[in-house]
Amino acid sequence: MNPTVNIVSEIPETLHESLNIYLAAHPDWDQTRVLTAALSLFLLQNGHGDRHAARVYLETLFHNC
Repeated sequence: MNPTVNIVSEIPETLHESLNIYLAAHPDWDQTRVLTAALSLFLLQNGHGDRHAARVYLETLFHNC
């Protein structure tokens, strides 16, 4: 298993509300899983990702499938 770190961040309230709506409709996802997928995809799309970011992204997407 990959080691993890905690990140504390403020996000707009409307984004938080949208996240809660998504999570209510997708019980197999949680806040950590969504944020991990989003961050790893951001890094891949913006050219700062490497094979480690790609692996985290794919593992996050297909977790619990």
